[in-house]
Amino acid sequence: MADAPPPDLKSGAGKRRGGTSGKVADFRYKRPAQPEHKRRDARSGHAAPLPAAMRARGPRRQAYAALDLGTNNCRLLIARPSGENFTVIDAFSRVVRLGEGLAASGRLSDVAMDRALAALHVCAEKLRRRNVHLARSVATEACRRAANGERFIERVREETGIVLDIISAQEEARLAVLGCHILLEDGKGPAVIFDIGGGSTELVLIEPGGPVPRILDWMSVPWGVVSLTDSVATPDGTAEGRAARYAAMREIVDKSFAPFARRIASYRKARDGIRLLGTSGTVTTLASLHLELPQYDRRAVDGLIVPSASMRNISTRLSTMSEAERGTLPCIGDDRANLVVAGCAILESILDIWPARELAVADRGIREGILRSLIAADAEGERSRDQLQRSRHDIGEGPSA
Repeated sequence: MADAPPPDLKSGAGKRRGGTSGKVADFRYKRPAQPEHKRRDARSGHAAPLPAAMRARGPRRQAYAALDLGTNNCRLLIARPSGENFTVIDAFSRVVRLGEGLAASGRLSDVAMDRALAALHVCAEKLRRRNVHLARSVATEACRRAANGERFIERVREETGIVLDIISAQEEARLAVLGCHILLEDGKGPAVIFDIGGGSTELVLIEPGGPVPRILDWMSVPWGVVSLTDSVATPDGTAEGRAARYAAMREIVDKSFAPFARRIASYRKARDGIRLLGTSGTVTTLASLHLELPQYDRRAVDGLIVPSASMRNISTRLSTMSEAERGTLPCIGDDRANLVVAGCAILESILDIWPARELAVADRGIREGILRSLIAADAEGERSRDQLQRSRHDIGEGPSA
């Protein structure tokens, strides 16, 4: 995938706000208030305006939905346009571990598919109840890699009515950028946006400026928190064993990132000018630990600017702890205790190849990119229909031949 063309060399459709949420009538996609922690107010959550064609029609009541079935999580957002922003009216997120065992077998297991289907049934009910106007549902690395991925997609359609689109790594990178780039710090230097998923990690080099950044280069590697965890032997319980395992993870990821690192080397000459933005459970979890939050709070994390040195220190500390010890930490718990170390290894490799002094944290990504694309495309379609109707009206009222 590294040698494929960038996903978007021209300005795209829209950028937005977003984030994960489990509450109805969620207003957190608008610019958050400035907290006491270091936060860059200019880009900490405010979305670019919706298309003029949509604003001109006044508020629309149609609901739009974005569903992302990843290697580890199943996530849904349902939202309505609201002035220059959109408001989330329903959301869902569940750890399904669809890619569990995939690295060894090359297939989605029956147990993993059943877990994912249970979550998708919940999503289907929410889509029906909210009378969604337009929706897009995507599946990512686990379904791309699995020999039975297409069959699973068909089973999902038969049992839930949800039509999942297995998107390419290229499209996954584009949607992630579209969904979270608004949180980049202000500046003129180049930037890298990354998304550490369950089964893959996407890295995107962007050029600042314009409503949507121009993508200069990108790469996707098949290492996410699940696939990397499953590919490296479990430690023997000793400190030495944990250190060896972490080193092995770092080596795997470093080798995979090497071609991208070589291609972008010329862009990182001015270290003070480069910027970095991460979207994933790894970066939001580590940001929560940085803030010493007693429990996860999206409002405190989304848009936060964290010193890269702090993220490295936390990563190193987590890598030396046992799984049981990590499970006792706030914002990690049993769900992430086993997987977070792989995320730390990936994050440290990214910081090696793009040594920005600070890291912007996004609790938003693919789903927000999907929503913005849907809303913008619908507005453009309606504008085109209006123009066509006006043209037909003008022709009808013109002089006879």
